Amino acid sequence: MTDTIIEALQARLRALEAHAAVRKAIARYMSLCDVPAHTLDGESLAALFSEDAVWEGIGPQYANKFGRLQGPAEIVAMLQRYLPPTPHFATNTHFLTSEHIEVNRDTARGRWIMLQASGYVDGKAELVCARLEVDFVPSPRDECRWLMRHFRTERLFDAPWQVNPAKGIPA
Repeated sequence: MTDTIIEALQARLRALEAHAAVRKAIARYMSLCDVPAHTLDGESLAALFSEDAVWEGIGPQYANKFGRLQGPAEIVAMLQRYLPPTPHFATNTHFLTSEHIEVNRDTARGRWIMLQASGYVDGKAELVCARLEVDFVPSPRDECRWLMRHFRTERLFDAPWQVNPAKGIPA
């Protein structure tokens, strides 16, 4: 094999590894935002974001509701308003689809359609559909991990649904 072929194969391998790391980061974020969350030892939402991270709601429904947050501490403080022990969700589950990830050396951008099935502590429930666009960078401390640098969410639609409060599942 020539040096050119080896370099091309190495670049392809780095891109595949980046795709996997981006998928892992967004999947952990969604899982940690689920209620109940399934946290692993030492795991935190803050660890999924770069130091210069931005999280923002965009579009007519989310720009005013969420605004633009900067830094992991501010982002996590906002998310904690919706997660236990705060009484907001009785149950909350996120599903991602329509994945599109582009890797360009040391940056990546992922796009997804997210469906969020939520049951609230007041007994109401809804399905929310949002478009996500997230920029990622490699972790400066672990080249196998990628971090979210700019998270954008835009609500596309919502619909009410019925939840069986005794079991926390749709009726």
